[in-house]
Amino acid sequence: MKDISTCRGLLEFLKEEGDLLNIKKEIDPIYEVSGVLKALENGPVLVFENVKGYPKQRIMCNIFSKIERVAKIFDVVNHRDLKFKGLNAFRNPILPKEVSFDAPCQEVVITENIDILKTMPIIKYTETDPGRIIGGGVVFISGQDIGNCISYKRMHICGKDWASLAFIPGSHFEHWVLERRKENQNLPITINFCTPPAVMAVAATGGVSWAIPSGSDELAFAGGIQGKPVEICRAKTVDAHAIANAEWVIEGYMDTSSRIGESEEVEKKGDSLAPFFPEWHGHEGRARTTYKFKATAITHRKDNPILEVWLAHSLQLPNVYRLTNDGLVYELLNRISPGLVTDVNSLDGMKQMGIVIQVKKRRRRDDGLIQQLILAAFSMINLLRIVIVVDDDVDIYNAEEILWALNTRLDPKEDMIIVPQTSEGVIDGPLRPVSKIGFDVTASKEHQTLYWRGEYPRVDLEKWLSKEEIAKVRAQQSEYGRLLAKKKV
Repeated sequence: MKDISTCRGLLEFLKEEGDLLNIKKEIDPIYEVSGVLKALENGPVLVFENVKGYPKQRIMCNIFSKIERVAKIFDVVNHRDLKFKGLNAFRNPILPKEVSFDAPCQEVVITENIDILKTMPIIKYTETDPGRIIGGGVVFISGQDIGNCISYKRMHICGKDWASLAFIPGSHFEHWVLERRKENQNLPITINFCTPPAVMAVAATGGVSWAIPSGSDELAFAGGIQGKPVEICRAKTVDAHAIANAEWVIEGYMDTSSRIGESEEVEKKGDSLAPFFPEWHGHEGRARTTYKFKATAITHRKDNPILEVWLAHSLQLPNVYRLTNDGLVYELLNRISPGLVTDVNSLDGMKQMGIVIQVKKRRRRDDGLIQQLILAAFSMINLLRIVIVVDDDVDIYNAEEILWALNTRLDPKEDMIIVPQTSEGVIDGPLRPVSKIGFDVTASKEHQTLYWRGEYPRVDLEKWLSKEEIAKVRAQQSEYGRLLAKKKV
């Protein structure tokens, strides 16, 4: 039976599905891993079994880069229904379970002479990176006031046992760092690698902060997604928890009294435009001043431990967003007027900064609710820059359809809503206020018949062509061509 409560169980499932590529030739964690990963993005899950300088260790990547695979992992037939899998988990969370026995992640415990780079195959992504960077470790903080908070953070390994650790301003993590700083206390945390995929998904996106506020149990959300409790264990050296089935764990704490630069240039000159690595928004990330993480232990699986690697800018993030965030946005928007919103989707190029909302107007007063939907979406997700609302005849999963709707149904003077300079720009450059824009691309209820797209006759092609000939033609059609053929319009 499929077991996605562990990374190894996931790999067994992917192997049976024929969706796993094991690379046995030696590969260098400096540049080569990221180069191969980028070249094979949207392909199979990759496992590098022969990592230069790290015998009997493995690197895994590319898990969420294919939306159909994400659906299979979480037992969803149609990937467009992933949002409802996440929404059901939000409504029916399953609390984590603390295990008292020796957890798999603690089969080997290192507390002396800690040297992260000698112990773990941390990669260097690009030639402009300041050094070797962790981009795939789930940062886990817990406590009576904190709940269970998980997220991904970028970490530059600056010394044998310490690193810079950056976080998004306004995040749950920043809140707890600043709370501990007020009390002159450090913040104990663990960095967990190759956790269950549901934990990875929630950590990568965090859900919607309006629905999952600071102090909530985010592991319960992950438990609801995987259908069973996420197992956790006590850390060996700090007052914190770890994900019991992780492959690697770095234990330590945030030194809230120590502000450091993410690169030597920032250390010397202060915040600048020094490059870091390609970030989630698609531009080069910029190094800045943040806080120091100090490692107190490294624990790992004894048998061929696996390290998880993500590309920050990749197809992985939009795909997990569809699982963890889109359903919550759909739910919250529908509370404005139940039944008005029929679907939501973030196109791949939109990342966290844009969303398309589909509505089906039932009466004239629904016209006045569209602006409320746009403003509500902006209030829910701080990073949103663009919101587009379309009618139910527009396929919100196809960028060509969205562009067609914008070109044929938008009156820029009447249908654009600009929210002036209420949020900050890209997080890695100089922070500056930026405006947001909403597009009402819906027809008024009174005039909707004027926007009818027409309908061509529905015919049985097998009257003239064989199944093989039909399949051959379909293969030659573009994605948009197949969509229009299916609509018959």
